[in-house]
Amino acid sequence: MLSVTPTLISQKVITCILPKGRAMKVAKALTKERGLTAVDIHYARGNGRLTPLRYRGIGETSEKEVLTVAVPTEQADEVFEYIYELAEINRPHGGLLYMHSLLAATPYTLPELPEEEV
Repeated sequence: MLSVTPTLISQKVITCILPKGRAMKVAKALTKERGLTAVDIHYARGNGRLTPLRYRGIGETSEKEVLTVAVPTEQADEVFEYIYELAEINRPHGGLLYMHSLLAATPYTLPELPEEEV
């Protein structure tokens, strides 16, 4: 029996919490312009400490989009800055961005497929 050990590479995870409607633009740019394949979007609800919703009543929340991407360690700072600019994190209520290391990750590539028409 042939045993294949996966190649592990040093990677970091970048997580970006954005207002509703902004994550898909960033995800498309990361896949098309940067060639990153480990990009995910999921959704959450909540409110910040300094938002108008906080003072409107109990239970008032807003929908957020949470984008995560695994990036090779060598590219992590560059991609972090790219997301910061593209997602407009620097504006008021623009979102939150953070990064942390992974213990290990196995790289993968997607097969070549024809472009989808949107």
